[in-house]
Amino acid sequence: MDFTITAKGRSYLERVKAFMAEEILPVEAQYYRDLAALDNRWVVLPVIEELKAKAKAQGLWNLFFPDEQYGCGLLNSDYALLAEEMGKSFLAPEIFNCNAPDTGNMEVLIHYGSPAQQTAWLPRLLSGEIRSAFFMTEPDVASSDATNMAATATIEGDQVVLNGRKWWSTGVGHPNCKVGIFMGLTAPDAPKHRRHSMVLVPMDTAGITIERMLPVFGTYDEPYGHGVVRFDNVRLPHSAFIAGPGRGFEVAQGRLGPGRVHHCMRAIGAAERTLELMIQRALSREAFGRPLAKLGGNVDIIANARMAIEQARLLTLKCAWLLDTQGIGGALNEVAMIKAVVPQMLQTVVDQAIQIHGGGGVSDDDFPLTRLFAYARVLRLADGPDEVHRATVARLELRRYEG
Repeated sequence: MDFTITAKGRSYLERVKAFMAEEILPVEAQYYRDLAALDNRWVVLPVIEELKAKAKAQGLWNLFFPDEQYGCGLLNSDYALLAEEMGKSFLAPEIFNCNAPDTGNMEVLIHYGSPAQQTAWLPRLLSGEIRSAFFMTEPDVASSDATNMAATATIEGDQVVLNGRKWWSTGVGHPNCKVGIFMGLTAPDAPKHRRHSMVLVPMDTAGITIERMLPVFGTYDEPYGHGVVRFDNVRLPHSAFIAGPGRGFEVAQGRLGPGRVHHCMRAIGAAERTLELMIQRALSREAFGRPLAKLGGNVDIIANARMAIEQARLLTLKCAWLLDTQGIGGALNEVAMIKAVVPQMLQTVVDQAIQIHGGGGVSDDDFPLTRLFAYARVLRLADGPDEVHRATVARLELRRYEG
């Protein structure tokens, strides 16, 4: 394995670090204060558009896609380190047009979209003019098993008709969310992984209703948010199928590999920021005549956090390297492992940082730790529950011995 960043990757990494330090982190706290002061928080504040324009002007745009036609032509292993830097601020991914679910949706369109679908939506997504959503998880079935999905994408003549309810549809609350990808049941009697389809659906299509936005630990993550969305006889032309009927799981598999590296490296960046806050607090506060860093088991907590972050980073970089050299087929085990390991690591580090911060640790007004904790806890479900990933790792491990 070779984790050496390329010269091109190094250049981008240094520029992203500088942009984060000079442009994003200094305005982050004021951004959240300004947003919290609004009656309607489902808006894009001017500072976001200003920062996006600056990032685009500096060529720090669409960094995620390893093809110079659409992105910057970076390896997955190069971009992983950039994603780690972006993970130090919740604002950063959108500033660089590297935010989920847009990155995954753009990859779907690039790899599986028809020329007409690409023409209609890719330029606007790649430019950051619009945002998108992904409609997969459902409230009435155990969505950890994606074959349970019951919402339908039914063929009627030259149309596809969507019906059902989706939830945790991330990004649907954004005022610029104009298009989504819907996964639904098309052929109930087909083989299990040929029953579902993905359909490209404009958000202004008749029959789509955002029933409500869902809070996470009491907050709504405005202006992105996670919604419950109802589809009532949403009619689209047959050409709205992505890659064709029955290919939903094929498309989903292609979407999930690199995106998981992005998620995990951003989480590692969040863990690095958390550890920095933890150490600053532990050195600057005294109790019982000594700095917190020298009290009780805090030395061990700090050491264990550093070791856990390093282990998680190395595993994720290995996964990125395998994606670069062998593709998704050669990285299935590592993709499953990082999805289980990294969010749990982040949750543990944040929880310990909250403890060391005391009362300040549970206040959004003073430190970002509650947002980081919610982010970590959600990741343990959003990319599939830990149990599913561990089951994948065990199945692949057992296969080596079962012949």
